[in-house]
Amino acid sequence: SPAGVINSQSLAQIRDFLFNTPAKLWVSLIHKVKMLVKLRTEYGPVLHMPVLKEVRGKPLNPSDPIDSSGYLPADDAEYLITGTHPYPPAPGVALTADTQLQKMPSEAGVQSMALALPPSQDAVRTAASVGDIHRHAGGAERSQPPQHTLALMEGGGMKNTALVPRKAPTMPKPQWHPPWKLYRVISGHLGWVRSIAVEPGNQWFVTGSADRTIKIWDLASGKLKLSLTGHISTVRGVAVSSRSPYLFSCGEDKQVKCWDLEYNKVIRHYHGHLSAVYDLDLHPTIDVLVTCSRDATARVWDIRTKANVHTLTGHTNTVATVKCQNSEPQIITGSHDTTIRLWDLIAGKTRATLTNHKKSVRAVVLHPRQYTFASGSPDNIKQWKFPDGNFIQNLSGHNAIINTLAVNSDGVLVSGADNGTVHLWDWRTGYNFQRIHAVVQPGSLDSESGIFACVFDHSESRLITAEADKTIKVYKEDDTATEETHPINWKPEIIKRKRF
Repeated sequence: SPAGVINSQSLAQIRDFLFNTPAKLWVSLIHKVKMLVKLRTEYGPVLHMPVLKEVRGKPLNPSDPIDSSGYLPADDAEYLITGTHPYPPAPGVALTADTQLQKMPSEAGVQSMALALPPSQDAVRTAASVGDIHRHAGGAERSQPPQHTLALMEGGGMKNTALVPRKAPTMPKPQWHPPWKLYRVISGHLGWVRSIAVEPGNQWFVTGSADRTIKIWDLASGKLKLSLTGHISTVRGVAVSSRSPYLFSCGEDKQVKCWDLEYNKVIRHYHGHLSAVYDLDLHPTIDVLVTCSRDATARVWDIRTKANVHTLTGHTNTVATVKCQNSEPQIITGSHDTTIRLWDLIAGKTRATLTNHKKSVRAVVLHPRQYTFASGSPDNIKQWKFPDGNFIQNLSGHNAIINTLAVNSDGVLVSGADNGTVHLWDWRTGYNFQRIHAVVQPGSLDSESGIFACVFDHSESRLITAEADKTIKVYKEDDTATEETHPINWKPEIIKRKRF
């Protein structure tokens, strides 16, 4: 009404209008209002950006090609610069009314671009490469500044280098190593040979056996020099000190013995373990001995006073292997509880626990030059980086119970398993370049072909293994082998790990 007051007549007119308006019209009006609100809310900041000429909205003839949006294809449409450009112009680049932005290519254009790529960059064309072209072509307009867009469009189109996805990094080619061959078989033990150690002068080596004896052998000739008796059960670990004329041994009789090699007799016992002692190792710079046992502990002993300095607790099952080194962490243990622990020797506490393995860890070996180590388990051989135990890579393929690992300065890693197989690996790449299946000696069962321990001598020219057929086998490199006679059967693979 003129007075601005809605009277009954106006209300009746409004009511009639509301009730007489078709529902379709209301739906159309509501949809338009909704789209306007949505457009303003979500796209308000970019409404000033380039728009199409009216060619994209003109009526279609039945003979005209139609794209997926229901309009004419955008191949002939031009983007015009209207209003403020979304990006500030680069110095020296003037934007004029004739400046065009990069257009989204049609499907045919995408396919032709994909097929035009040089074969050396990507031999196999897949749907993914077409998707990459779409992504790059559409993304340049939104995310690149004008000078970059114009540079890409030099020569009438985008450069191929911008369209091709970067290839995944591939594994480096492994170093060639000569194969190893059996050189000597040494007999003399009457039971499984469970442990080996080479003395620092590289003149002889020592073995411990299930026949309860410790035997010392001449390394050059393989002849027996001495037998030591005293253990009343299997000798599971032996170590020769580089700091004193002592030999240390441990066994399933819970005993840890120190032998004086000048008198060939036991001079100390280290009492404390509650069950079989499975392994031992000597610290390289201080007079400390570390042993590990089926009682789920590792113990640190003062060699001279026989004092139990630390009892390292934390494992929940048999501790099968222990290693010592100069730098932190100074003690590494592997256990049947599937974990590896890195220990702080001063505090006597766990520094890190590695839980990647799914099965018992029976072997650990430290690289002689790198600050890394490897662990062996039936699921995998894994490489780790000190000091925190960062995972490097898996060495897969030795599908057996791995009892022992050894590595030399040339990067040859050896793994020995319960089924008598020995695998040789390139340390850096994890390439398995040789597999050996030890032949059991006459008089032994075929099932007695396990490898319990292996070690390189100090010249690293001999590999010594302790086996279940009661023998000690010595391997050496094949001097006649070359890269031509024994080529590397290697194919590049995509790296599935983080390189260090």
